[in-house]
Amino acid sequence: MLEASYLVHLLPPYHRNFGKRLVKTPKLYFIDVGLAAWLLGIRDPATLALHPLGALFETLIVSEVLKHWRNLALPADIYFWRDNNGLEADLLIEEGSALQPVEIKSGQTVTQDYIRAAQRAGRIPGEEGRMPWLVHGGEESYVRSGVRVIGWRALPGVLADNSPIP
Repeated sequence: MLEASYLVHLLPPYHRNFGKRLVKTPKLYFIDVGLAAWLLGIRDPATLALHPLGALFETLIVSEVLKHWRNLALPADIYFWRDNNGLEADLLIEEGSALQPVEIKSGQTVTQDYIRAAQRAGRIPGEEGRMPWLVHGGEESYVRSGVRVIGWRALPGVLADNSPIP
């Protein structure tokens, strides 16, 4: 019922052409980040500033990608992926045979660890992918070490630039 009313989204694991997967169950995301914050007991900006934001930030980014595709009246072919070797992508956007790996980090400052995580997300075996994206909690957008770094506020424009024409 929650999924049918667009309150939650079950993000399925990506599995095409892979023999083994470590994660077989979908991830649950609240589409309304404000509702998710309320359910976590976050009632004011001061509490939000002290709360570990990683899960809420990832929820925000996933919900923005979902809304983008739904506003275009296109199916949201998005997934997550994690294998038994520790490779993972927080989000995979599938367009035809191309995959767009996306790593999501809530930190405002992009560290080398963030870049390495995004590079690993781009190494999905047996699939032709694109330059991995790193969506972060800061404002700056640029390319670094083969990773397209995207400030969270710039994500809607990046999605619009990469959207297929319906």
